[in-house]
Amino acid sequence: MSEPVHSTIGDLMDQTTAKFPDKEAVVYPELGIRYSFREFQALCNRVARGFIDLGIKPGENIAIWATNVPEWVTTQFASAKMGAVLVTVNTSYRVHELEYLLRQSESTTLLLIDSLRGVSCIDMIYGICPELKTSAPGELVSKRLPHLKNVIFIGEERRPGMFAWSDLLDRAENVSEDELAGIQRILEPDDVINMQYTSGTTGFPKGVMLSHKNIVNNAVNVAACQNITEQDKICIPVPFFHCFGCVMGTLASVATGATMVPIIAFNPLTVLQAVQDERCTAIYGVPTMFIAELNHPEFPAFDLTSLRTGIMAGSPCPAEVMKKVVDIMGAREITIAYGQTESAPVITQTRPNDTIEQRVSTVGRVLPHVEAKIVDPATGEEMPIGGQGELCTRGVHVMKGYYNMPEQTAKAIDYEGWLHTGDLATVDENGYYKITGRLKDMIIRGGENVYPREVEEFLYTHDKVLDVQVVGVPDELYGEQILACVKIKEGETLTAEELKEYCNGKIARFKIPHYIQFVDEYPMTASGKIQKFRLRENAVKELGISSKSNGK
Repeated sequence: MSEPVHSTIGDLMDQTTAKFPDKEAVVYPELGIRYSFREFQALCNRVARGFIDLGIKPGENIAIWATNVPEWVTTQFASAKMGAVLVTVNTSYRVHELEYLLRQSESTTLLLIDSLRGVSCIDMIYGICPELKTSAPGELVSKRLPHLKNVIFIGEERRPGMFAWSDLLDRAENVSEDELAGIQRILEPDDVINMQYTSGTTGFPKGVMLSHKNIVNNAVNVAACQNITEQDKICIPVPFFHCFGCVMGTLASVATGATMVPIIAFNPLTVLQAVQDERCTAIYGVPTMFIAELNHPEFPAFDLTSLRTGIMAGSPCPAEVMKKVVDIMGAREITIAYGQTESAPVITQTRPNDTIEQRVSTVGRVLPHVEAKIVDPATGEEMPIGGQGELCTRGVHVMKGYYNMPEQTAKAIDYEGWLHTGDLATVDENGYYKITGRLKDMIIRGGENVYPREVEEFLYTHDKVLDVQVVGVPDELYGEQILACVKIKEGETLTAEELKEYCNGKIARFKIPHYIQFVDEYPMTASGKIQKFRLRENAVKELGISSKSNGK
């Protein structure tokens, strides 16, 4: 096996640009923007020099709160060039979460767009930092955010107290290319360069510190699992603030010389149009995105014959959806990737030559330079082949830790360097892993362990079911009962009784959902993950379940 890549992101970008200077690096079909690698490198260098002129130093934390706009990806590589740590802000965050992140991360700079989903970002930051309105740009002194000095508006309008994006470009003239090159030379692959906050489904969000080495190696290996080369074009509709977008997407593109085709904000029609018009060869998405694309009424009108590969990840991938992506969408070499932010993010991935069965029933094998094992959650002992337990991983991909949270870091990474994922899994004799659920999602009904994934996969086989999520809800008699939250295909009708009857005789009686709710939407994080804890909370309220029950 070859050695891990020992390179900073800036050096990697320079190497790729030297190989493919005139090849398209970035294409935004919605905006008519097309940058060659040479043009993109020059723009990133310019923005990096602008950051230096603002007084931002290597190792300093700077936050970005925006959709997949061109300035986001430029900032990603510009900050990497001059050593600032890019703190990626979830686009669904509102005042409380934004204030927490900026304070906990000690970010000195915030880049932001005008609004997100109709909510004003400008009003929110003025609400947190009222002093900003009367500050000179770069001279903010905030009571609530003592570290924040610079706010940069991604746009040309003048906002009180903020720099405009053009100011950053203008300030670059004060810093020479040689000065930037000198700073880039002192950066080390083990330096932290990216910080992402976990979803915070339990407790406060934690800042995951990722190094150049963590994410460069992950990007290179994820691309290799798809056979991505400079001949490919990757459609990226997943958000940049998540590893799926900015490691598996943009960084993998720059690592290989592939062209990135970002979508500013997910819309199934925009994705289908981009794949057709740009002749994309790879497509990324969480399962809900693929479901939306496949079920769009205009789907049959698009020519998607250029598609070859891609990644479905972010949440468990239903077998039926996977088969449709291969057979109907035509991405015959589509891969499944599994991991988490703490592992930069991918731990295992399927390969293009894996059988359809391996691609729909497993999450593949470990990436190069990655170890994994299945352990008994109670004893820590390694499980035999086929035995279910917690998946632990070690290697080049494991985070440096949680920012300013040593106790939380010690809980996640043991003294031997193993990251404990909290995911239940099995592994077969050929090294293929199956994710069977979350430790905390496992339902214990009357002493029987029920894994939601197993019930979900069965319910997907009903021809009227579009999507389904299974959770446990409290029950005074059994401890927990099973709730299925079901989306029905458009134009179809289905009753709870019909669905339960469909289960009879096909799955064990204790696995048949006691409660069935029909829903139009699921509560989601901005990165496309379904918030099962909210499904549980909503059901407890709507079904009037006693809070005295013993369930979760």
